[in-house]
Amino acid sequence: MHDDLVQKIKGDPSYHQLVKVRSRFGWALTGLMMLVYYGYILLIAFNKEFLATKTGAGVMTWGMPIGLFVIVFTVLVTGIYVRRANKQFDDLSNAIQARVQA
Repeated sequence: MHDDLVQKIKGDPSYHQLVKVRSRFGWALTGLMMLVYYGYILLIAFNKEFLATKTGAGVMTWGMPIGLFVIVFTVLVTGIYVRRANKQFDDLSNAIQARVQA
């Protein structure tokens, strides 16, 4: 019975659409995250002088807000994925499951 259900799900065109959309979205967010993270690492490696430059009259340098941006960006990207997964991907999954079990 379980194998039969799995085969029905794999044969459903909506399942293939869900996998395609979810994978594309996940890879897009992964690419953005890697761009931001590795951009920061490359900035550390090749432009230390900029990161050591003070932002004003205080003691904070540009490295701190840029590093904080990387952390906040990570949280935002995760939130964006979770929000879309909870709205669109879960609804599609439930619809596929209901259609296959009927």
